[in-house]
Amino acid sequence: MREISITSVDEGQRLDKYLAKFMPEAPKSFFYKMMRKKNIVLNGKKAAGMEKLAAGDVVKLFLADDTIDKFRGIAGAEKQYISKADTTSKKQRVKLDIIFEDEDILVVNKPVDMLSQKADKNDISLVEHITWYLESQKDNEDKEFQGFKPGICNRLDRNTSGLIVAGKSIKGLQSMNELFRERKLKKYYLCIVKGKITKFKRIDGYLTKNENHNTVTISDKMSEGAHRIITEYEPLGQGMFQDGYYTLLKVHLVTGKSHQIRAHLKSIGHPIIGDSKYGYKDVYKIFRKEFGLRHQLLHAWRLKLGNDEKVPEKYRDKVFEAALPDEFLNILKGIGIDNRDFCK
Repeated sequence: MREISITSVDEGQRLDKYLAKFMPEAPKSFFYKMMRKKNIVLNGKKAAGMEKLAAGDVVKLFLADDTIDKFRGIAGAEKQYISKADTTSKKQRVKLDIIFEDEDILVVNKPVDMLSQKADKNDISLVEHITWYLESQKDNEDKEFQGFKPGICNRLDRNTSGLIVAGKSIKGLQSMNELFRERKLKKYYLCIVKGKITKFKRIDGYLTKNENHNTVTISDKMSEGAHRIITEYEPLGQGMFQDGYYTLLKVHLVTGKSHQIRAHLKSIGHPIIGDSKYGYKDVYKIFRKEFGLRHQLLHAWRLKLGNDEKVPEKYRDKVFEAALPDEFLNILKGIGIDNRDFCK
C-alpha cells in the first residue's frame, strides 16, 4: 500500500488526471477498475475519478510496490540505472535566470539557443531545466511533484531570449495559461531592425503559416487559413553602422502568432538584424562578420499584467522584466545606441 498526501502543488486537478501523471505507463482503464474495486481510494472513500483534489486530501493505492513502480516507468532492472541517469542529466543543467518565483509560478529569462519545449524526445528544453530546478528545491521527494509536472505558459523560438512563465502548481499553470490565452497581459519585446524609424505605429495584417517550411507570410488581405495579427512598435533610439541606419524598437505583441514580429517587421521593410529566415542577407552577413551574431536579435523583455478580475489578486498590475543579454548590449554599443535610458 502507498499513501499520497496531496499538496497545494496538485490541488485543483481531477483525481484521474493526477493518477495518469503519477503513473504515466498505466492504461486509463486500469485506474477506473482499481477505483471500482476500492484498490484506489480518496480520503478513505470510494472514488470515481472526477473528484477535484484539494490540499490535504489523501490518496491510498492498495497496490503492490512493483506494480506502482512499473506504471511509473521505474520497474525492474531500470531502477539500477536511475542514479547514473541522474548524474548524466546534472552535467547538462544550467543555472536558471529567475525573475520571479512564488508557490504557484516561476518567471524565467530564457537564454538564446535553448528550446522552450522538446521538439524531439532526446531534446533538453527549458521545461527540463525548470523540472530539475524544482526537484532540487523540494524537501521531500515522496511528497512534492509526484503527479504534477511543471509546464510553461508561453513559448519563444529557440533563438529568441527573454521571459517565459511556468506553472509550479496546477492552480498557477491553469490561471496563467488562461491569462495568456485571453490576453489579460501585455507582452513587450526589444529588437534592432534595419532602417530608421522615428514614430510609434500600429500595424495589422493577415498571417499564413507554411507548415512544410516552418515559415509565415504576411498579407493585407484575408485568405483561407490566415489569422489577423496586430503589432505595435515604438522607436527607442537610432544608430548607424557601415553607412546604414538601425533602430532599437520596443514592440508590443497585441496578438500572438508564431514568427509574428519577425515576419511583420520584414513585411514593412524593417527586418530584425541577425534573422536568417526573414532578414536581408547582406545585413545578416555584416552582423555575423562584425559581431558574430548568428540569430535574430529579439528579446521578450516585459510582461505587464492587468487588474482584470481574472488576474489573481496577488499578480494584478505586476510587471516582470528580463535584462538584455550581453550580446544585445554589445551590439547596441557597437552601432551607437545609448541604452541607459531606453527601459522606460
